[in-house]
Amino acid sequence: MAASRSRKLSVTEASRPVLPRHAQLKFDKTRERWVILAPERVLAPDEIAVEVLQLCDGRSVADMLDQLAAKYAAPRDDIGADVVAMLQDLADKGFLIEAKEPAP
Repeated sequence: MAASRSRKLSVTEASRPVLPRHAQLKFDKTRERWVILAPERVLAPDEIAVEVLQLCDGRSVADMLDQLAAKYAAPRDDIGADVVAMLQDLADKGFLIEAKEPAP
């Protein structure tokens, strides 16, 4: 089972999620939308999820929330629960792992 081989990520504000090597976030010209490509799987995240996934570069979830709250002039707590839940769902499906190194 693939899930048992991968490191499970329990997403918190201290987590530093990244896509695993086998998954890529790419713009699919045919579908005219962003997709996550993984072996034998394609996930088509919505626009908000794409924006969050583009921040999954080794920075902490707390840093992501700070950036998103500032960009959208939204209360951090309001977006925090939704972002953490979305990241946890993607981690549970094997689309996110913990970064080995902090963001550059």
